[in-house]
Amino acid sequence: MSDLKNTPSTITAMLREAQEAPQVVARLLANNAPLCRDLGERLRASPPPFAVTCARGSSDNAATFVKYLLEIHSGLVTASVGPSVTSVYEARPRMRDALFIAVSQSGRSPDILNLAQAGRDDGALTVALVNDTTSPLASTCEVVLPLQAGPEKSVAATKSFIAALAAGLQLVAHWSQDKELLAALDTLPDVLAKASAADWSSALPLLSDANNLFVVGRGVGFAVAQEAALKLKETSGIHAEAMSAAELMHGPWTLAGDHFPILVLSQRDETLSGVNDLVTKLNEQGVPVVVGGAAEGSAAVKLPSVENVHPYLAPIALIQSFYPLVNAIALARGRNPDNPPRLRKVTETV
Repeated sequence: MSDLKNTPSTITAMLREAQEAPQVVARLLANNAPLCRDLGERLRASPPPFAVTCARGSSDNAATFVKYLLEIHSGLVTASVGPSVTSVYEARPRMRDALFIAVSQSGRSPDILNLAQAGRDDGALTVALVNDTTSPLASTCEVVLPLQAGPEKSVAATKSFIAALAAGLQLVAHWSQDKELLAALDTLPDVLAKASAADWSSALPLLSDANNLFVVGRGVGFAVAQEAALKLKETSGIHAEAMSAAELMHGPWTLAGDHFPILVLSQRDETLSGVNDLVTKLNEQGVPVVVGGAAEGSAAVKLPSVENVHPYLAPIALIQSFYPLVNAIALARGRNPDNPPRLRKVTETV
């Protein structure tokens, strides 16, 4: 067990729920396989011209992961449409024949529902990745892929976020009938169990003292950089910003320094060379760097990760390892990660 999990006072609802993710994903993969096979067959028979994602908060970070999968693996141009386009501006974007994917834990936010209804009314194939299958979103969308996460009491989403990543990956795997990816998907619960046990406590002193930091990812890993940054904000009161490894070099890295560290999350794929170059340059500039994942080179802290993992599974494993760390960071800063100031579990925006 990780050092971050050995003290009873660290066992928050957030941490307990994060530790349930391997079982949640195992249940999701088993129960949703027939749904994904049927949906994949339908998409192969009538390929959509483009895809649309619709989400807020952690769910929008999961939608980023789905966007990268669809564009890289399926070659499908995918747009994240702001729900306010329909709910506030009362516009009706043309989505006929598109694949529309809404991601939500509660399925109750009015703006998400409004855009989903607009997509269905215009003839899009609407798919909901939602935890509450009795929700209005589940009723609005034509196809529902349940997240199978069960009740989630902590304000900070963990197991439902990981379930949304797994659901998107399962859909893409069955749609493409990629045998290698389908085989890798079967290993995901075991990969997550190993990732949950990884000890990331060596990053605690540096990150818990920071008030500002960047979380860097690239490609399919950018979504978990977004999620890590969001969790640092909401649970720990740290001004964390997700940044692409490529975008960081265009100017923002001038902010980094002794009191502005960088957390790098990386997978072993075509992006790795560029991420390695970034880590080297940051080290040369004396910027404190914490590295989780495949990136190599000198770093202030190198975190352990699960080896020999498919690059599409690696980001999911990294966020699984990150959740105990951010739980510990919040507690070290005197905050309750289950009840962040001014936040509620269900946020209904118009």
